[in-house]
This record gives sequence, C-alpha cells and structure tokens, in this order.
Amino acid sequence: MRATPRSLVLITVDCLRADRLGRGGQSPTMPFLDGLSKESFTFKNALASGIPTYYSLPALLASRYPLALGRDVIGLAPAENTIASELQQAGFRTAAFVAGNPYVCEAHGYGNGFDVFRNFLSAGEMDVPADQYLPQGRSLRGRTNRMISRACHRVPAFGAAYDELYFQYCKKVSAKSVESLDSLRKFPSAEVVINSAMAWLEQNSDGPFFLWIHLMDPHAPYYPQKDATHEIRGDSEEALRLNSFWAREDVSLRRLKTRSASVEALYDDGVRWADRQIGRLASSLADLNLWDQCALTVTADHGEEFLDHGGRFHPPLALHEELIRVPLLLRVPGRLPDREIKEPFGLIDLAPTLFDMLDLPSPASFRGHSCWRKLVTDESWDWPVLTECAYACTNPFRSEKRLAARILAVRKGEHKLVINFALGTDELYDLGSDPRESRPLPAEIAVEVRRNLLECARKHVAESRASRDLDLRLAAQTRELRAQWTQAEAIRPN
Repeated sequence: MRATPRSLVLITVDCLRADRLGRGGQSPTMPFLDGLSKESFTFKNALASGIPTYYSLPALLASRYPLALGRDVIGLAPAENTIASELQQAGFRTAAFVAGNPYVCEAHGYGNGFDVFRNFLSAGEMDVPADQYLPQGRSLRGRTNRMISRACHRVPAFGAAYDELYFQYCKKVSAKSVESLDSLRKFPSAEVVINSAMAWLEQNSDGPFFLWIHLMDPHAPYYPQKDATHEIRGDSEEALRLNSFWAREDVSLRRLKTRSASVEALYDDGVRWADRQIGRLASSLADLNLWDQCALTVTADHGEEFLDHGGRFHPPLALHEELIRVPLLLRVPGRLPDREIKEPFGLIDLAPTLFDMLDLPSPASFRGHSCWRKLVTDESWDWPVLTECAYACTNPFRSEKRLAARILAVRKGEHKLVINFALGTDELYDLGSDPRESRPLPAEIAVEVRRNLLECARKHVAESRASRDLDLRLAAQTRELRAQWTQAEAIRPN
C-alpha cells in the first residue's frame, strides 16, 4: 500500500448541518457516513469560513478568507491558486460535478483547474430568493393583486387578512399544475450528479485524479426524491404547501413552529438521499479498485436554520452554530483512526491539510494551517478559527448588496465572539455551558477572553487589508465588468 493516497475525492453537500451526522436511532439520517466515520477522522467542530455558499467555497477551495480580495469580489479570481489548479499542475486529472448551484459556475472562477467542469445549470438560470417561491405573475391579474395588496396593507388588520387569502389562493393555483416532486425540484438529484461522476471515473481511473462533487439535495425548497421519503412526505401537494408556508415573510414565529418539524423532515429526506448516493459512489470506487488508493473527504459549505434562533434557511444575518458548524469526515486508506477531533477546525485549513496528506507542498497563497501532522501524531492545536461574511448580502448578483458591513466570528476553544459591524454589536458565548448560544456573557464576565478574541479580530481585519492581492482583485473585477458589458450588448436593441 502507498504511504500516501494516490488520488482525492472531495464531496460538499449544500446546507448540511453538522448535527445530521451521527444521529443514530432507528432511522438515522446519514447511515452510510455514520458507518464511514468509524474509519475516518471525524471533526466535531468543523466551521465554515463564511456563509452562505459564495462566502464559504473560496475558503474551502482556495484557502482564502471570503472577504480578503474585497467585499465586492464574489467567487474565485482568475488564475487564483486552488486545490484543482495545483493538483492539475502536479499531474492529476481533475473533474467537478456541481448540482446546479448558480453561484458555483465557471463565470465565478470555479472551473479553473478542472479538465472537466459541469454544473448542470441551464443557461441564464439564476438563484431564486426564498421569498419568491410563491407565484408572482406579471399579468393584469398579478398587477391587480399587487395594487389590492398595497391598499390592504395600509390597514394592518386588512393586510394580514389579504396575505392569508392570497397565500391560500396561490396554493390552490399551484397545486393544479403539480404532477410530482420531480416537477417541483429546483436542483438535479444527487443520483444524476453521482452518475456523471461515476462515468468520468470509469474513464480516468488509471492515474492520480481529483474529483469534486457538490450536491444540493438538502437545499430549499425541500423537495426530496420520493424514494427517500415516507409516504405522507412524498405527497407533492403537501410538500408544495409546506415549502410555500415556510417561505412566507408574513407569518408569526408561533405559527411557523407548528410546521417546522414537518419541514425539517423534508430536509432530512434530502440529506438521507445525498448520503445514499455518496454510498453508491464509494461502491463504484471499490469496484474500480480505487477505494484503497484515494482519500475521501465529505463536508458542507454551511448549515441550515430551522428556527433555532428564530430564522430560516441560511442568510448572512448571523453566525450561529447551526449555520457555520458543518460535518467533516476525512477517510485516508491505510489509516483506521475512528477518532473524533474536538478542536475547532476552520474549512480554510482543509486545503493545506489535504495537500500535506498527499505529500505535496501548498502554494504560498494558501492562508490556512495544515493539521495533518497533528492528526497522525494525535496532537491538539489551539489557534483561533474565523468566519466572516457581508451582512445581509442575500443576493450577490446585485453588486450593491456586497458592500455591506462585515460580520465576523472568532472561535477559540469553547469561546466564540461574534462581531456585527453593521449593528455595532459584539457577543461572547461559552459554548461549553451554552451550546445553543442563548445567553451571551455579560461584559464583565471573561474579560480577558473577550480582549484576546477582539485582538484576533483586529489583526484579521488589518491583515486582510494589508495582504490583499491587488492583481487577483483587479482580475476578478475585470472579469465581472466584461460579463456586464457582454450582457448589456446582448439585450441592446438593434
């Protein structure tokens, strides 16, 4: 057996919460990965370096903090060093299969370094914000409804009544056109993505390779494969009603809580389906005699909230644990650690760790730390882990949204400091005694800890500006301007 793995498979599952791994019970959410954890390094406190996807993946793939090139830069810069580009230079065959996420596309630099990059995204398709899941027509009827809505909302009681009536109307109209869960699903199933990856492996298994797969099955709207659901949850009309209700902005927290368990069950079915398909990929690797030659790491870009702190989905409005803590498994052939790592681990550290595991040097641009030597020697570490994003940037396709103030979380040991520069607040939590982050510590408690974490935050912001790669920043800005000019030319009348 080789001293180091020959190849690498990286799987990221969108919106996968850390608490879905290892749930156990009679109906585990991720039975395959639960079993795989027994022969893997399992990171119990892996933390995304940004949320949502467009702030998380640059750190994961390029070991670069999401705002390091400036808040206006989204995605990976042209010619930026990434796992794919470096392994391609080292002689690896490279491929990526992405389940239709519009932020993870070649236009945003994610195709760089891949011999094959497929994102299953239709031309011109854009992400749909959660509050637009309900039908919004542009017809005369739609314009009339909006006019009535504005009139009703001038009187609070009438506005609430109108919202409820219009929601019920939309449900009836939408239900008539629903044929199946497949017709409602926004992203391709993990089965489709895994099938493409398996076909690529069959043709590219005779040398070192890097395969990245990004699955979207747990992502909202929650329309799981029927094979992964219980009978009642496989009902397309009921799934439509639940998703439409969950996306409403005019419903009280009390009413949302009455349906949260049902919505969360749909999410869990999506998680379960992704787990099943990852198991299929593992079986394919074994059939191709690759299972003992390649390392496999499975993680997520971020988590998902189900009213844990009164919120839904994963907007960059807070950095609570349900949003930033993600599962992370690293299976390396020849090593059976069955070991849980409790130290906080930022996903910015994943790329350097993987390169060290492959016995390859990391590029100087990688900002993370390799933990590989500490993993194999069972040593601990104690450096701070940082997570950042631009507050309320829920749609980065609107460039003005990107320029919002920063939210920054600093985690060290059991303590976590969250600084919201937009609101001018900072909150310190002791996750050992308060894992749900329900009680921020008073200012007079843990003063030295707060001071140290504030200093870590200050250094991070200062270094982020001082070490900014202006060439990469300019290249990313130029790429976006060209895209805007091309789009403007395409819609300009003759």
